[in-house]
Amino acid sequence: MDPLPAGAAVPDVTVPDGLPLEELERLACEVAREAGRLIVEERPASLGVAKTKSSATDVVTVMDQRAQDLLRERLRSARPDDGFLGEEEGGGSGTSGVTWVVDPIDGTVNYLYGIPAYAVSVAAVVGDATTPGRWRPVAGAVVDPERGQLFHARLGGGAWRVEEGTEPERLEVGDQSDLSHALVGSGFGYEARVRVWQTRVLLEVIPHIRDIRRIGSAALDLCHVADGALDAYFERGLNEWDMAAGWLVLTEAGGRFDGLEGAPPAQPMVVAAAPGIFDALDAAVAAAVRSVGPLD
Repeated sequence: MDPLPAGAAVPDVTVPDGLPLEELERLACEVAREAGRLIVEERPASLGVAKTKSSATDVVTVMDQRAQDLLRERLRSARPDDGFLGEEEGGGSGTSGVTWVVDPIDGTVNYLYGIPAYAVSVAAVVGDATTPGRWRPVAGAVVDPERGQLFHARLGGGAWRVEEGTEPERLEVGDQSDLSHALVGSGFGYEARVRVWQTRVLLEVIPHIRDIRRIGSAALDLCHVADGALDAYFERGLNEWDMAAGWLVLTEAGGRFDGLEGAPPAQPMVVAAAPGIFDALDAAVAAAVRSVGPLD
């Protein structure tokens, strides 16, 4: 099996030989594109909140569930022995060693408000996707349906962006080597106390960077570090489905992705950056977290 690119996070999990990586990548692209068409073309004119999850601001629309149902059905039809883990209701274990980790709409609040910055994220992973450090993505796709962009990758195959009517473009992270000149993405949680903590951390980091961007979709943030539109990204609170496909696109584009100070990527914090500024950003975020103190 091909190794991860230099500088990428190396989870404590073995990738089985013989995985049909090209097939998995192709399938991820196909189903992500189909779900992207669904959420754009069949978006109700009067779309509203169907329910909430962790807080009153953590919303789900009817299209989140419809898109996940479509993804689960298509993946189960193509590969019935695989497991499935999605953000919304409905999942299950498998026997093949592969689990599909999906976010049917990453950036649901943007989608709800009609802000064109959301994505469908689909990744094939190996290992235990519910345990930090015990899983890794091996193929994946992120679709930005508003811009007509598809980002995709497989382990050892590079990262690619396809726009409608154009040839695929191989992605490489930027060559930024000075954190003070870096444009950095981040995001905020749904609970007020978490947002307050994140804001305090951000205020500690801002003096060390060029500027901050808050797009509202972790999957797109990671892909934009991969294509050089952002130099780096960090955020607390990501779930497996938020990061799985974008993680692979980023590392296959030559970027680094990890938890804070060498921890595995998980909810406490993820850090993603071009190699030339990863260590400096990791140190700046770690110092900010220590200064602010633990989240109560």
